[in-house]
Amino acid sequence: MVNDVSKALSAYQAAAARQVIPSAPEAQTAPEGTFSSLLRTAAAQAEEDNKQAELMSMKAIKGTADMQDVVMAVSNAEVALQTVVAVRDKVVSAYQEIMQMPI
Repeated sequence: MVNDVSKALSAYQAAAARQVIPSAPEAQTAPEGTFSSLLRTAAAQAEEDNKQAELMSMKAIKGTADMQDVVMAVSNAEVALQTVVAVRDKVVSAYQEIMQMPI
């Protein structure tokens, strides 16, 4: 538990230290600290959690993994998937709301 708190604290400190740089209209890629880079990082982390869960599941099938580690990896992947689905649903909802606005 203490390890989780220290990780969260260091993540908050790193986020506070980042400077948000607005993207220029002519820029093709988003600079660090923008919403798109945040989404890209979150998607990559969700993918990594899924891969870790699959790896731990395979180790459990072979009998070489601790069951607690397997449950934690699968749980992390499930939470990441739920987060991705929730963000997707909000984006679709916002798009539909924008499309229904009168011009």
